[in-house]
Amino acid sequence: MPDDAIRITRLPSGLTVVTETMPRVETVAIGAYVGAGTRHESAEENGISHFLEHMAFKGTESRDAAAIAREIEAVGGQMNAYTARENTAYYCKVLREDAALAAEVIGDILCHSTLVPEELERERGVILQEIGQANDTPDDIIFDHFQATAYADQPMGRPTLGTERVIRALTRESLIGYMRRHYGPANMVLAAAGAIAHEDAVALAERHFRDLPAAAPDPALPALYSGGEYREERDLDQVHLVLGFEALPYRDPQSHALLLLSTILGGGMSSRLFQEIRERRGLVYSIYSFTHPFTDSGLLGIYAGTGEAEAAELVPALLEELRRIRHDVSEEELARAKAQLRASLLMSLESTSARCEQLARQWQVHGRVIPIEETKAKIAAVTVAEVQALAQRIFTSRPTLAVLGPARHVPPLAEISERLAA
Repeated sequence: MPDDAIRITRLPSGLTVVTETMPRVETVAIGAYVGAGTRHESAEENGISHFLEHMAFKGTESRDAAAIAREIEAVGGQMNAYTARENTAYYCKVLREDAALAAEVIGDILCHSTLVPEELERERGVILQEIGQANDTPDDIIFDHFQATAYADQPMGRPTLGTERVIRALTRESLIGYMRRHYGPANMVLAAAGAIAHEDAVALAERHFRDLPAAAPDPALPALYSGGEYREERDLDQVHLVLGFEALPYRDPQSHALLLLSTILGGGMSSRLFQEIRERRGLVYSIYSFTHPFTDSGLLGIYAGTGEAEAAELVPALLEELRRIRHDVSEEELARAKAQLRASLLMSLESTSARCEQLARQWQVHGRVIPIEETKAKIAAVTVAEVQALAQRIFTSRPTLAVLGPARHVPPLAEISERLAA
């Protein structure tokens, strides 16, 4: 998209409206992105961001829960929300003629939610079921244990869903207070992408978001990586393992080199981990690497699920790949990884939903929307030497290990650290 398709307006209230007009599409994605998530919660309100996300759909002064769902689906639209560690999002995707309805409904649930006590108790039960389901899904809950170990005893390490104890104790007044502290216009971005003019999006924001609270949230506590080991024996068919390291925050100049490192290591069927550990050795069904950047920290990790006996071969093979990539990256591998990233970036431009998300995230993280050509240039500029140096720096630092299942063949963290240092 040309840069002139992207426009930004900051309203007198402090709400930022950022849009990208995509004239050759028939849909509009519009979303409100709040700069508050799990890391902004105290220990006694852990899970409140997610609870509030659920409750926003349970009724307003003019719509009950059924009406909220019915109005959007009656025009063929889709509405959803999510809670992350640093933000919470509420978004719709509709046909171009229904953009006003989407903005009206999102504004209504953020400005006029009633948080009816009966609905709150019903949704409390739903969230407790969600927590139970997560606990019963080992390849899901292992990431919570990994995060909690990487950032021990601090908000960044707490689970997004919260804990059963805290969820049972949260009150309607707690949710109202949290919303008043964090859901102000200065802590929110309204993003829209697709068949919508910027002036129309601004007018919708002025009309439907004028009743947001005058919030003044406290800054989040710094994320302090600690690393360490979590190990839980369970009677499972597989061992679920995440091994990770502190990596880079969003704005680090080497963030594109990090993405390329992760792609080479475990970013697809041609990656080293997939080829060596799944295809050649047959030790796993699933293995991949991932990056989780945050405002002031970040993680690079590897997930693998394997059998109890296979774990004895898996871990040494994994560690060997982490040692090897520190000094052995080919130009061919790097070129392939760059092609993967470029393709992913350009394909995302074809989705109004993905583009809306990108607009909001880039504004909240960087204070600007980054031109596509700038991102492509930065990817192209990364060298083999940069990737190897970054691998050397990351994979010789203190690791974090989370293991769930029959884990007797997974070596302790101290042994893993020694092997990586060799």
